[in-house]
Amino acid sequence: MTLVSFDALVEGVRSGKIASFPTDTVPALAVRPDRAADLFALKQRQATKPLILMGSRAEDLWPYVAGSDAERQQWDALVSRHWPGALTLVLPAGPKLPPQMNPTDPTTIGVRVPDCDIARRVLAATGPLATTSANRSGEPPLTDAADIDTAFEEICVLSPNADAPLSASGLPSTVAKWTGEGWQVLRQGAIAL
Repeated sequence: MTLVSFDALVEGVRSGKIASFPTDTVPALAVRPDRAADLFALKQRQATKPLILMGSRAEDLWPYVAGSDAERQQWDALVSRHWPGALTLVLPAGPKLPPQMNPTDPTTIGVRVPDCDIARRVLAATGPLATTSANRSGEPPLTDAADIDTAFEEICVLSPNADAPLSASGLPSTVAKWTGEGWQVLRQGAIAL
């Protein structure tokens, strides 16, 4: 494909195409959750490496996870401090989540709200999306829209402009898994926990 406008990117995603847009960490490859298998195929990614469900706000992500009211209070307390931001929470998956998001363990899902205006605008227009970094598995993440467009000719890449400045940190998100009683840090990234 080619570099596309915001509206064309949203339309492409809604129709089931893979897209790329900036986030606060590295640019994302993204697709509707029911098309998550397409991302694994595009990236040549092992099924043992789950995708992240990214949303424009926490309220958009909660329907995809399952937890008690007491657990939700603890999750809300953490996200109120760090979302939007570079924090991915691995939580119990709810029945609304397509199992292809995490093929080897469909009982959990990583969720995140990025601290990037253009990413949240895309996610507000499309709904939560299955996401991963813009690269082939085993290669470093691509950070330039033109490079992403060259590497993945079949996807929609958001054209960089004044509305979509690249302000990514280049650091991965911190990943914390809910154990049922507290948090286990799986990867220390941009946010210190």
